[in-house]
Amino acid sequence: MCEFNVIVNGKIQFRDVIYAKVDGDNVIVKNILGEAKEYKGYKIVEVDVNTARLVLSPVK
Repeated sequence: MCEFNVIVNGKIQFRDVIYAKVDGDNVIVKNILGEAKEYKGYKIVEVDVNTARLVLSPVK
């Protein structure tokens, strides 16, 4: 299984993410333990399976 690290402004904000959903201008992610986090006013700008990175950027 591939778990992602959520990257915001070049720093890891959330680890072991296995689920991501865009809901308007928000991104909802969940990790392997079922913990959820919502990034309001963000969008997904990069998904890199090789480095397990899910990069978010603010919506302008």
